[in-house]
Amino acid sequence: MKNIFFSFLFIAGMFSAQLPSMNLWKSIPDGPGPGGENKVSPKGSLTNVSIPKLIIHQPVNPNGIAVLVISGGGYAHIESGSEGYPASEWLKSLGITAFELQYRLPEEGWATRSVPFQDAQRALRMIRKNAGKYNIDPDKIGVLGFSAGGHLAGYISSTFNTNYYPPQDDIDLISAKPNFTAMIYPVVSMLPPNNTTHSFKSLLGKDSDRSDQMKLSVEKQVNDQTPITFLAQSEDDPISPVENSILMYQALKDHKIPAELHLFQSGGHGWGMGKKGTNTGEWTDLFLKWLKANGVYNSN
Repeated sequence: MKNIFFSFLFIAGMFSAQLPSMNLWKSIPDGPGPGGENKVSPKGSLTNVSIPKLIIHQPVNPNGIAVLVISGGGYAHIESGSEGYPASEWLKSLGITAFELQYRLPEEGWATRSVPFQDAQRALRMIRKNAGKYNIDPDKIGVLGFSAGGHLAGYISSTFNTNYYPPQDDIDLISAKPNFTAMIYPVVSMLPPNNTTHSFKSLLGKDSDRSDQMKLSVEKQVNDQTPITFLAQSEDDPISPVENSILMYQALKDHKIPAELHLFQSGGHGWGMGKKGTNTGEWTDLFLKWLKANGVYNSN
């Protein structure tokens, strides 16, 4: 069974390479970066991301919804094989156009550690720019992130008006605000006692001060313009303590942002579409019901 699972991840990686894609930049900011081609592990994990892009999972009959899908990996690698690819294919099966983000990693030789924020912000603008081409409603563009990808999704959702890079073209005049956000077993806070994640190490490091930690804590960026947000996490998560989602939910409620939080008794971390023997796989149905309740998704 284990070999079959790894074979699926390898095949998923191959399919990702064959899907249509869209480069994010005419001139990639804060280079030069690592150079060369992406490196893909047997499990479908990406490193050496020199050219950030969107992998397009386009349904035959799009329903107007688009989702920017962001895999986790502690900002040190991108877990496409177990998170981004299967989630994008699931969305595609529902008629939702999924754009899987291959984003730059902060410790791969870039001039700043904010390169993931640059890529995610640019990606949302590009999706909205190409709404007509892909039959997307520009008011139904969301972002879905796992683990560190949940941090990235949540962070850009509240800081969409921050200029993370110098404007390059008319795309950068377009709104980068998502219409909805989903954070699955997310990293949220960079403040003690939740500053033990690899995401913290990749973005801040041991020499960071409290002001930097505050600045990169998603719950501290929530404001009255933050999009409606869906959260799901396991209470026994050993990587990103469940308090991350609780802090985020409380921040959303403090700002009267419509939000929904689902905590599973068990499942650990990194379960993607769901872990066998737990009920974590229910997050997908809960997410769709939440989208429907908020007028985004209408099932036939």
